[in-house]
Amino acid sequence: MATIVDVAAYILQHAGPMTSMKLQKLCYYSYGYHLAWEDRRLFDEHFEAWANGPVSPQLYAKHRGRFELSSEDVPCNPDALDHGERESINLVLQGLETFTAHELSAMTHREPPWKEARRRSGAEPLERSNERLRDDEIAEFFIDLTTRDSEDE
Repeated sequence: MATIVDVAAYILQHAGPMTSMKLQKLCYYSYGYHLAWEDRRLFDEHFEAWANGPVSPQLYAKHRGRFELSSEDVPCNPDALDHGERESINLVLQGLETFTAHELSAMTHREPPWKEARRRSGAEPLERSNERLRDDEIAEFFIDLTTRDSEDE
């Protein structure tokens, strides 16, 4: 199984330099959609309900203090991903890579997995929280999204 750092390296390799916040959100959306499409986790690491949206502390530790990142800044093995994992990430990039970090963050603020984790923690809007987003809530939300998308076609 890939790690979140493998996923981040793959995203940077294919989408080019971006802010650390945008990278975090693209990793989150890749994780959520992969969970819905493949019925399995993309990586073992988790996300927490930080003030600006879901953040993986493990990935944050790799880029802490950096605003913009390139593929050289996240050295890992993007080849660690299998075909299904790469396909999920590619589809997310195709649909979301033109969004800014702030647009992606705003999207997560409207979605149940982040909102529920913030509610559980009792965190105020700009307050720190390390409450984990739950996989069952992430899966439910993204399955609902993909079901609605396929019904709209």
